[in-house]
Amino acid sequence: MSITKGPVLRDGTPLSDLVDLEMREVKLRTLSDQEIYEIEQEKIFGKVWLLLGHDTEIPNPGDFVQRHMGDDSVIVARSRDGKVHVSLNVCPHRGMKVTTHESGNTQVHTCIYHGWAFKPNGEFLGSPVAEQCMHGSLRGKDELGLKQARVALYGGLIWATWNHDGPSFEEFLGDSKWYYDMLYTRTNKGLEVAGPPQRFIVRGNWKTAGEQSAADGFHTLTLHRWLGEVGNYKADSGKTQGSELTEEMYGAEVSSPHGHALRCINLARKIKKLTGKDASDLSVEEKLRALPPPGMTPDMVEQLAENLSPEQMQVMSWMPPQVGGMFPNVIFEFLYIPQSDGTVVGSLALHTYVPKGPDKLEFTNWIFVEKDTPPRLREQMIQQSVRLLGTSGMVEADDSDTWPHMTLASKGLQASKQSMKYQAIYETGAPEGWPGPGIINEGFTKDDPQWHWWKYWYELMMADD
Repeated sequence: MSITKGPVLRDGTPLSDLVDLEMREVKLRTLSDQEIYEIEQEKIFGKVWLLLGHDTEIPNPGDFVQRHMGDDSVIVARSRDGKVHVSLNVCPHRGMKVTTHESGNTQVHTCIYHGWAFKPNGEFLGSPVAEQCMHGSLRGKDELGLKQARVALYGGLIWATWNHDGPSFEEFLGDSKWYYDMLYTRTNKGLEVAGPPQRFIVRGNWKTAGEQSAADGFHTLTLHRWLGEVGNYKADSGKTQGSELTEEMYGAEVSSPHGHALRCINLARKIKKLTGKDASDLSVEEKLRALPPPGMTPDMVEQLAENLSPEQMQVMSWMPPQVGGMFPNVIFEFLYIPQSDGTVVGSLALHTYVPKGPDKLEFTNWIFVEKDTPPRLREQMIQQSVRLLGTSGMVEADDSDTWPHMTLASKGLQASKQSMKYQAIYETGAPEGWPGPGIINEGFTKDDPQWHWWKYWYELMMADD
């Protein structure tokens, strides 16, 4: 990907003027400009891999859901041979949406306007009054199917891109895949969605949420301070001040040239509380059995060794990834949540922030459980995840209140010239003995992961296609 001078906006401002690579600053104008939004649809949402859902949402042949890739509606469907296909939800006849349903099951998608029909794989079947050849003869039937996206399945997650000649999905993940494997491909049966995803509209620019998903831990201490005052990370009764929330900001953060990010949080404090022993005195297996990954029980731990390397097992028992993002618009939360009775219950969630214009996004939330999760633990996880991380959850209510304020502020003449700053820089490097790849830094959460998110955004926006 070669970088040139890049786009020039209609008022004569070069897009490059909005990002100061040396000072690590981004102009607020990027959060509300219609022209920038239009360029993003082409250069980002038209090029990169996008998360559309999970294959447990469409388990049977003919099952489908309607989703969006940027501004474009798509049909995510399973064909008779079990393959997953992603088709542009636009009839090639006159531009009508082929399906207006959010989900369903059918072997024939029929446009309600003129009756053109398509298979789940997008192939054109025909049109009414076959003897009259109502689709004409200027194009063969093989040319009249629905436009197809390139599809990849990873740990059950359904990804797609319009860029058929671009990087593979594994190339897109890069070094981050080593860590994502610990979340999505760690057990024999894998994850499943607990019900349909929750969705609601936020009056904010998608980037206000997208860049936060790049492991922004620092906002937790202020925006979510109730977690340390009355919530799950409230200080022990013996402490006069402070909370465990600040301690949760320490660990290792993984940055990526592709804008992916992970915050890996040290489990030693939780293991000490559960066992009374220092984590350093326990083996990898002992630590994992004392505090299994979210959604797993001690008897499921042996599956980790079947699916992960010894080095990944080491990280899982030490500083596993718990919060982070996948560029451009995905956040994951695989959290160990302390309970009032001293136990720990996991929460597993994925969010996407689908752009709906320069000042509107659709917040979509999936809640996950391991397929082998026992029923009682499964119910605990679902209830907790909904309360904390659902669209009406206490954590997400905080976040979704900030994004509209940022978007609205960025429309002001003077405010649009102000810069967002990402100048809290790590200078620590990886923890001693860290076995994983990537750009690794140890300590309190800083701005590096978010800055790498913006750098990749800038690279894509400036690219000479």
